[in-house]
Amino acid sequence: MKQYVIDELRPKDYEMIKAFMEENFGSSNVDGVYWIQLDHNILTPVQKEHTECQPFYVAVDLESNLVAFELLVRTKNRMRCSCMGYATEKQRNWLMGFADAMFDNLGIKT
Repeated sequence: MKQYVIDELRPKDYEMIKAFMEENFGSSNVDGVYWIQLDHNILTPVQKEHTECQPFYVAVDLESNLVAFELLVRTKNRMRCSCMGYATEKQRNWLMGFADAMFDNLGIKT
């Protein structure tokens, strides 16, 4: 699995990230896993065509010492579809920018 991982989190960092994720995205059925919806403007042409599969998400796995942003774009509506796959360069950059902005806004130094 391709991921953008930020590790060596301090306990305080973990708590701030957890509070931010729960406030903004809610927790999933799996503890420590959150779903971030992709901006519609960065969807691929196929993803835009597949309105029945929208919205699209990336999963975030938060553990006590790291946060991993998965680079697999998924839908909650289907298990498999041609619109799902690894993030494009534009989607990857958007996600990494999101992660970096979250750390900046929370005052976490990496």
